[in-house]
Amino acid sequence: MKLYSKRLRIVMTVILVMLVTMAASGCGGGGTGQNDAGEGQPKIAFYAFNSEPILDWDPSVEYSNGIVVLNNVYETLLRYEPLSKEVIPVLATEYTKSDDGLTWTFKIREGVKFHNGDDLTAEDVKASIDRTIALGQGAAFVWDPVEEIVIKDDYTVDFKLKYPAPLDLIASSGYAAFIMSSEAIESNPEDWFSQGNVAGTGPYTLQSFKMGDEVVLTKFEDYWKGWEGEHFDKVVIKKIPETASRRQLVEKGEADVTMELPYEDIEALKGNPAVNVMEVPSFQNLMVFFNTEKAPLDNKLVRQALSYAFPYGDVVEYAMGGYAVQGKGPIPVGHWGHGDDLFQYQHDLDKARELLAQAGYPDGGLELLLTYMAGDEAEKKAAELFKAELAKIGINLEIRSMPWESQWELSRNPDPQKRQDLLIMYWWPDYASPYSWLYSLYHSEEEILFNLSYWSNAEFDRLIDQGNEMSGIDIEEAENLYIKAQEILVEEAPTIFAYDKKYVWVTNSSFKGFKSNPIYPNVVFFYDTYRE
Repeated sequence: MKLYSKRLRIVMTVILVMLVTMAASGCGGGGTGQNDAGEGQPKIAFYAFNSEPILDWDPSVEYSNGIVVLNNVYETLLRYEPLSKEVIPVLATEYTKSDDGLTWTFKIREGVKFHNGDDLTAEDVKASIDRTIALGQGAAFVWDPVEEIVIKDDYTVDFKLKYPAPLDLIASSGYAAFIMSSEAIESNPEDWFSQGNVAGTGPYTLQSFKMGDEVVLTKFEDYWKGWEGEHFDKVVIKKIPETASRRQLVEKGEADVTMELPYEDIEALKGNPAVNVMEVPSFQNLMVFFNTEKAPLDNKLVRQALSYAFPYGDVVEYAMGGYAVQGKGPIPVGHWGHGDDLFQYQHDLDKARELLAQAGYPDGGLELLLTYMAGDEAEKKAAELFKAELAKIGINLEIRSMPWESQWELSRNPDPQKRQDLLIMYWWPDYASPYSWLYSLYHSEEEILFNLSYWSNAEFDRLIDQGNEMSGIDIEEAENLYIKAQEILVEEAPTIFAYDKKYVWVTNSSFKGFKSNPIYPNVVFFYDTYRE
């Protein structure tokens, strides 16, 4: 306890020194109501994030934590509100589609400037999406329906599709749908964005960053919505993996917002007037991916046995404090394409032993490695509970905490024998379609990206690709195809579907205007927030 307290004091000291230094230099920090300077001084928001704020600055490529940063720097044509099922205009003021669903026409907002001073036109829209499609990285697959983008005039653009698709949902994606300056694209080398350069239209632009640790954003003076009213001038998003530190920062007013705190902390914080606890819907779910290319997990019976050994109820109650429900397939409850009638594995050690015996392991005797992301207490507790249950059937599970970037690097090793055996990971949507989960996590891949079960099934691929095409014509038929695909997935068991979670945000009581949107998980749209 003394060692932990000492470490906490050190962490707090480092953070506070960083904030004071940044405030003094005029580059952000100081993050809070108590610490904001007086009238005329910048208003600074501080987001205590539990992981690396961004992994790649390229808005065509980033497909992970960077959603929390890039959605404050770049903008999309539209934004989706899943709870009301509304599509909100952003850089497009309106759109229409042809009767056959193959041509979508967008009117582009006039009077919008990029951070480099250029005016937004249809040319920028075409150049941005063409670039994303050409690079073919990250969530670029969402644009697969697009055959051609045609500029009709300076502020009108047509998307010609190969097959009907819900292009309004695609254009609302939190990944791969960002609009960049065409001049920045054309006049700089391909890696210019990845080096930490930005050319968006968002309310904030990049001031400084330390890769893997922190990002400092500052307001873009020429933002098209203007700066009248209450807004933050600067935003600091910093990795604070220690949950005790994140809690203390928000309680003391040194941070404005955080999440992923232990649920016993959440219960305690509900009685603290200095903070607000927000329970909101989520389309984020936790899954345990098996390395299906490595023995013994290349055996379906072993995977099914481990699926029965997972303590779903205990994980929901102990790791999540009841703020979740057991997963039923990969599509979370409440999202279209979720299969209420899908088979659901239950905790049953006798069944697990029976399947292990059928697979040739009557006494267990297996040694397996599971990795989870450092700083995520729920993942840690889920892993510990699973380890305890596996020990009862003769399986030794080593659990290893790793920074996400290191965990992901290990999982992408081209040699299956050098990868982990099991990997715990959350998934959240890139756009509001079951295809976001089913394609990214399970479609056959030539090169490893996020199919971290390394699983391949041609019939599954066919069904989800057909469902994607059908979604632009008949949403009910698309849903039927997606559920048929999930039936194959559940039977093959490349993954344990642990739980669908709720979001529990903790904000300082002075932090106002924040609304959580489950299609943009972990994102705070800071322009809409202010301090009271």
